[in-house]
Amino acid sequence: MRAYERLLNYVVVHTASDEFSETTPTSQRQFDLANMLVPEMKALGIEDARVSDLCCVYGTLPATPGCEDAAAIGLIAHLDTVPDFCGEHVKPRIIENYDGGDVVLGDSGRTLSPAQFPHLPSLKGRTLIVTDGTTVLGADDKAGIAEIMTVVEHLIKENIPHGKICIAFTPDEEVGSGASALDLDAFGADYAYTIDGGEEGEITYENFNACAAKFVINGFNVHPGSAKDTMVNALNVAWELHQMLPAADRPEHTEGYEGFYHLTDMSGNVEKAEMQYIVRDHDLAAFELRKKELKHIQAVLNGRYGEGTVELTITEQYRNMSEKIMPHFHLIENAKAAAEEIGLKPLIVPVRGGTDGAQLSFRGLPCPDIGTGGYAYHGPYEHITAEGMDLSVDLILGVLKRYASFKAGE
Repeated sequence: MRAYERLLNYVVVHTASDEFSETTPTSQRQFDLANMLVPEMKALGIEDARVSDLCCVYGTLPATPGCEDAAAIGLIAHLDTVPDFCGEHVKPRIIENYDGGDVVLGDSGRTLSPAQFPHLPSLKGRTLIVTDGTTVLGADDKAGIAEIMTVVEHLIKENIPHGKICIAFTPDEEVGSGASALDLDAFGADYAYTIDGGEEGEITYENFNACAAKFVINGFNVHPGSAKDTMVNALNVAWELHQMLPAADRPEHTEGYEGFYHLTDMSGNVEKAEMQYIVRDHDLAAFELRKKELKHIQAVLNGRYGEGTVELTITEQYRNMSEKIMPHFHLIENAKAAAEEIGLKPLIVPVRGGTDGAQLSFRGLPCPDIGTGGYAYHGPYEHITAEGMDLSVDLILGVLKRYASFKAGE
């Protein structure tokens, strides 16, 4: 099977994670795909395929004769889809020989257009897979799962020499908790790649340093007719607080390595208001300065309106994995060489977000990311091409061939 054919089987399974759940997995429906994958893996030849109580799917391909001393390489993709747009009743549509122009997405009133997505003309002539405009497609990251399964099929059927290959499909990546469910000892890899997101040829090993910041503003409410020099309107203080942050450092004005403050939620009244921010920066020193600036704003406003008016809680989320990848830069060099070998220009780009690979890297498993060939994730315009998935499969195979004679620690 080609990878896109597997993808079409997987996307109809509803696997959205739940950001408000405190269980692992955050949604039991992720087991539906996990339990579907295990027999498929066994049919391919992965004899030890299994699913854990935490909804991690594991499987191993033993090294082929002569490659027993090679480094064990892991391939990881995630089961869940994003919870902030509908992932149920997915109806994928296949457009053969795509003309590079507008695509009307069913009866949703939405159109996939080069006006918003300038890369679309470059996909002309390919087999384009889209949604009907009412759901995500689910290629994030079922494309990664499909590509890993297809890689396994190639390795076995074509008797390609390889070291030990460790497979894992994990839950809850979209809500940031899936990597903690992966048992690294059970997984057994020396190095790994997440196969997740991005166009074919994309290789990433840098992500944001990240934290969440919650402000609670305690106002003082009296009758507005006698409020002079007495009232503290929590909503006004909240607005003042937001204005003290640089307007240019918002997501809509930043790109590449530029960090930001992002106001995600705001609620309240005169008596009390709450503001939720996420704070991001690739550079650790700049990231620490951003947190320091939030604390400075808190101090200024408390000096102005009284101690305790503004409360601030900063919660660390994840770190830039580059510091863990750099000592093992062969992971990037081998992926680049594999891309070039099949005619792809390697796209080395920073992730403007976080990945399971970042968390795993800090847990001791160096784990950069290889793109799956998809675009416009997390919404109704998500799309991917069959040919892009084929190229991603070829890239992964090229990486594994290079590690067939590479020993851990070299």
